[in-house]
Amino acid sequence: MSEKTKARRAALGRALIEAAERRVVAGGLASVKARDLAKDAGCSLGAIYNVYPDLQALFMEVNARTFTELDAAISASQEPEAPPREALVAMALAYLDYAAAHTNRWRALFDLELPDDPALSDWYLTRLRGLFAHIHRALSGLWPDRDAEEIEMMTRTLFSSVHGIVLLGLESRFSNIPPEEVGRMIRGLLEKI
Repeated sequence: MSEKTKARRAALGRALIEAAERRVVAGGLASVKARDLAKDAGCSLGAIYNVYPDLQALFMEVNARTFTELDAAISASQEPEAPPREALVAMALAYLDYAAAHTNRWRALFDLELPDDPALSDWYLTRLRGLFAHIHRALSGLWPDRDAEEIEMMTRTLFSSVHGIVLLGLESRFSNIPPEEVGRMIRGLLEKI
């Protein structure tokens, strides 16, 4: 493949990611159709599959950007000298704020089915573990005498708990949790651990 062809392919890849990202933001993952992406990117339908093996691979690229943004939001919430419990509350509220401000992008992280290819699944799960590392660090400071396995289990438990509260809070028609109460619920949970 010539350098010119590689450059054209890379440019099309970026255009497709941006088009998919705009469509995910506007209507969620399920609303994105290949024909619309081809139109948005100014290419043929088949050209999409010259760059990405399937739409799932393209959506993973979109989600990689979302993971990066979410990680930056959580990192920005952290004060260097904050006590561990305060750090947990701050990151959980940053998670809530990100999910509320970017709901369709955030939901796409969890709506996308992981591929059968272990290498791709591992890459995706590594990004999720990057988010868990923030929680793990705070819990390690909170409970310095607990073993790594217990802290890892609590990390996943806290993430699942906060994620569930956020999800149900954003879907208030199912949970009857008023949006303004979601942050208070999260704070109440984390202040009791």
